[in-house]
Order: sequence, then structure tokens, then C-alpha cells
Amino acid sequence: MPKTITLPAGLRLAGPMNEAYEAILTPEALDFVAQLHRRFDARRKELLRERDLRQARIDAGEMPDFLPATAHIRADSWTVADLPPDIRDRRVEITGPVDRKMVINALNSGARVFMADFEDSNAPTWENNLNGQVNLRDAVRRTISYTDTRTGKHYELSKAPAVLFVRPRGWHLEEHGLFVDGEPVSGGLFDLGLYFWHNATELIARGSGPYFYLPKLESHLEARLWNDVFVFAQQVLGIPRGTIKATVLIETILAAFEMDEILFELREHSAGLNCGRWDYIFSFIKRFQAHPRFILPDRDQVTMASPFMDAYSRLVIQTCHKRNVHAIGGMAAFIPIKNDEEANLQALAKVRADKEREARNGHDGTWVAHPGLVAAAKEVFDRYMQGPDQINLKREKDNITAADLLAIPQGTITEAGLRKNINVGIQYIASWLRGNGAAAINDLMEDAATAEISRTQVWQWMKHGAHLEDGRAVTLALVEAIQAEELKRISVQVGDQAYSNGRYLLASELFHYLVAQDKLEEFLTVTAYDHL
Repeated sequence: MPKTITLPAGLRLAGPMNEAYEAILTPEALDFVAQLHRRFDARRKELLRERDLRQARIDAGEMPDFLPATAHIRADSWTVADLPPDIRDRRVEITGPVDRKMVINALNSGARVFMADFEDSNAPTWENNLNGQVNLRDAVRRTISYTDTRTGKHYELSKAPAVLFVRPRGWHLEEHGLFVDGEPVSGGLFDLGLYFWHNATELIARGSGPYFYLPKLESHLEARLWNDVFVFAQQVLGIPRGTIKATVLIETILAAFEMDEILFELREHSAGLNCGRWDYIFSFIKRFQAHPRFILPDRDQVTMASPFMDAYSRLVIQTCHKRNVHAIGGMAAFIPIKNDEEANLQALAKVRADKEREARNGHDGTWVAHPGLVAAAKEVFDRYMQGPDQINLKREKDNITAADLLAIPQGTITEAGLRKNINVGIQYIASWLRGNGAAAINDLMEDAATAEISRTQVWQWMKHGAHLEDGRAVTLALVEAIQAEELKRISVQVGDQAYSNGRYLLASELFHYLVAQDKLEEFLTVTAYDHL
């Protein structure tokens, strides 16, 4: 039986406890999280209010542009601090949630980096979050193992696992399992605080360090807040300033206009930028929600070859290389297709083509979502990138303008695309509600970002009276008719028992709510959080 924990003053635990969690939720670790909350949460909330104000200005017609007030930062020749040796070469990175088997398989995958994810591929149940902290603690100490009770297969770490990065939740998410002074703590401060407290010193002793990915930033002021968190955290533990390294995901359209400034704010702690392509598309839809000229075609037609996505990718590379730091490419969402060799070969060909484009453009590494894709991505980057990176490729002749970043992709809206959005949206939300934030759907690894595209596209098409290529208007009536058909299709596909137990009806209700609102909800994960 778990013992009673003596909590620091002002703290309340709302999540259940067990013996494993006691080793994570120690009074000292909780006090550290409380210090982070009390010092930084007011600024977090103010920055979220600024997002709302910025959205109102965009709705009124103000378009994003590079900031005049920070032109000197973009013009100056500063660079970020040198990178530690263990993250000089990041040619292939694998990402995934923090469940125990995934952590072991990802660290053993042959990738250079594993990004353990508390955000888009993790459904943030209390159990997932705390088990994830236990799993990462054991991984850092090389004691992690797992035996599958169904198959009897045993998993343990190889002698040369990938370097560990951790992605805490974004500034918009809260953790309702811990309250400080009557308020829920920031999910990001909870995730980072517990991991840092328990593992930073151990990582340093093992020749590595506390490395992070930072999601969903919308301004350099949000990066400044993270940097101040880092400075304070290092001071509390008495480790050298600059030991923390963090890669920022450029996955919002507004952050794309402040990349230099984001790197500048984090220059002591920066490990570069990453092209978070799926959230970037979601952000493009969301931020320009009031403007019908920004209607996007079918999700499958919005690729990295689209002019606005290509411009964004090249600007990430140019900005990072000017500052002597890595520009990491985006996610290959394909997964190996079993029992269909032809389809699997086609998927691998698409992955290779995507990675070849990234490597030729000058990216210093790339992401995959499945261990089975590591070898294909590595082969491409080994062929194009002889050294540990391509920072010497500066792309100085590129002149990416605001108009390039805001160019609207051309294409069609089809019934097949509408059906896919509805089907994937329902299936992903159902998976998330069951506690699984990374869902294999139709041979793709879907996470919250891709589901966000699905539901915001449907909302956008209805809101602005878009038409399918056959001339039909995308109306609520049409969406409801297709939704009923797709829900029936899902029930047949998964079977009666899985359908009854799989929370599909609630997922369908939430999807309908999200697409039928007059104002676009900011994040489906916030709306659905209380249903976990």
C-alpha cells in the first residue's frame, strides 16, 4: 500500500497514488514544481491572453510579418552556444509516447535521438504522465526493461541507445492532477520539472544532459519564458547555466516570423529548430480562420512541396545555419504496412522521397514515427550528409518573404478528403479518450496534430461555404450525413465489442461539437481533457 505523502504547503494531489509514483512525487520534487508554478505561471497566462489578442487582430485583418522592433536581432551576426558532443549528429530522430515498451524500442531503434513525448502523441491521463516519468527515470539509469505478458517477449536497452530528448506539454495545457495554491499547474512545468529534478544530475554524470523539445510556441516572448525557466531550474540544482539544451518546434505560423528572435532568446540553451509540419498546417488554418481566402484543399494535397511549406522549411534551414545550429526536418507519418508488400514499398518510397528533399535542402536530420523507418531515413541522410550536420550550407541567397510564408496552396476539396477528415478525426479522438495518443489509422501514425488538421479543415470548409469539386457545398447537413456513414463504417471495421468499448460515440459527439461551433476551438485536447 502506498504511504501517505507529506505535501509541501499549498499543494493538493488530485490524481491516484501508488508506490511507483511515490518515487516521482517526492516532497522535494513537488516543491520544485511548486516553485516553477509560483514564479512563472502568471507570465504563462499573460502570454496565453496575448495569443487571444493577437487572434482578434488577425481576425480584423492584421496579417503576420517580421517584427520591425527586432530587426537588429535578425541583422546581427550572433550565434548560439556550442552543442554538446552527444547531440552534434542528429541525422535520424524517432518520436513517440512515453509508454514503457515504446521507450525501449525507440531508444534501441538505431536513431540518433529519441524524443519522448508528453504532448501530441501522449493522451495526458494521470497514469500516462506518471508512468512516463517512471519510465524515463529508469531509461536514464539504463535499468528499464519490460516483459509483454501476452507474448512473453522481453525488452531491455541495448548497449548504445539513442540520446534522449523530452517534449513537455505546451503552454496552453494544464495538469489537473496537481494543484498549487488552488490552481492547476502548467502541464509543461509539471512534465519538465519532474523530469529535470529526478534526472538532470544523473544525465550529466553519464556524459549527456537534460535535453528538451519545446512545442507550439507562437512568439519569442514565449521562448523567453522557457529560457527563464531553464535559468532558474539550473540555479536550483546547482548545475552550470547552459547545460539544458532545447530544440524549438516551429509549428505555428506566427513563430515562423520570429525564428531568429526565438533562437536569440534561447541562445545559451538552444539546440536549433524543427519543422513541425502537421501542427504548422493546423496553425495556418486556425490563425486565419476568419478569412475565406485561406481555405486549404484536401489535407493530402498540402505537402512539403507546397510553396508556403517549402518556403517555411528553407527559412528554418537558413535561420538555423546562420546561427550555427541544427535545422531538423519534419515527421514521416507512414508506418510499415504488414501483409501488403506492394503498399509497403510504395510507403517506403514516399518516405525516401520526403527525406531526400529535406537532405538536399540542407536539413541536419529528420523525424520518423516508427522504428521500421529508421533505416530508410538514415540511408538517405548518410548519402547526402557526410559530416555530422550541414550547417556549412547557409542558403544565403534565399530571400523568403512574408508573402512566401502566407501563399495559399492550390488544390481541390473532395468528398474523399472530407470523409477521411471525419473518419480520422473520430478514430483519433476515440483512441485519445482511451488513453492512446499515437494511433495507427489507415497506415499512418496519427497524433493530436494530424487530428487537429482533420477537424479544423471540416470547420473551415463549412464556415466559409467551400464546395466540393463536384459542386456540392460543404454544409453541416452534408457533414452529419457523412459522419453517420463513417461511424457505421468504423463500427464494422473494428467489430461490435471494440466499438462498444472504444468510446467512439463520445468521440463522434466531440467531433461534431468541434466542427459545428461558430468560433473555432483552439485545441481539441483542451476541449476533450475532462473526458479522459
